[in-house]
Amino acid sequence: MIRVLLADDQSLVRAGFKALLDAQPDIEVAGEAADGEEALRAVRELRPDVVLMDIRMPLLDGLAATRRITDDDGLNDVKVVMLTTFELDEYVFEAIRSGASGFLVKDTEPEELLRAVRAVVEGDALLSPGVARRLIAEFAARSKEPAAAGALAELTEREREVMALVGIGLSNDEIARRLVVSPLTAKTHVSRTMVKLGARDRAQLVVLAYESGLVRPGWLG
Repeated sequence: MIRVLLADDQSLVRAGFKALLDAQPDIEVAGEAADGEEALRAVRELRPDVVLMDIRMPLLDGLAATRRITDDDGLNDVKVVMLTTFELDEYVFEAIRSGASGFLVKDTEPEELLRAVRAVVEGDALLSPGVARRLIAEFAARSKEPAAAGALAELTEREREVMALVGIGLSNDEIARRLVVSPLTAKTHVSRTMVKLGARDRAQLVVLAYESGLVRPGWLG
């Protein structure tokens, strides 16, 4: 059973998400929070699998709350998905860098919300191909100067290649076609790369690809 925490200051939004999620046989809403501070307390008490976190909330915004969750080694298994009103909300880019596993717009289709919750539990990022490319392009434009690539020393040549393809927004299936391997092989390479680099999920792998200099702005082939 996938346990979800809903963190949003609008009770109507929480009620809508709760009704949808609780109707699924493999998902349950473990708790709710109306502000960032309450969300942090609930995460530490309930240890949900996924937090659906609104970016704009009182007392402590969703961005700060996400950073505290992802910085806490005791909460490594908790995945945070940011909720935003606009698809390219300026705070989304910082949210990804802060460790969020992805983002959803609040008016997303019900099927997409359910797919998203299940996907992050499996370690996938919530970046559909179209949105991913726009998001990554914007992230690249805002990113700092590349850090030393020493962190990539443990990766094989193929793993670096796979990481670069993840960094430009390709899905596992697209990576498999590009490298002429099976989707399972591509997924295995991605998973091993995340383990070696200590990446929480695919979204963080994208960030590391840019910050290490492995991928540079404009490489959206």
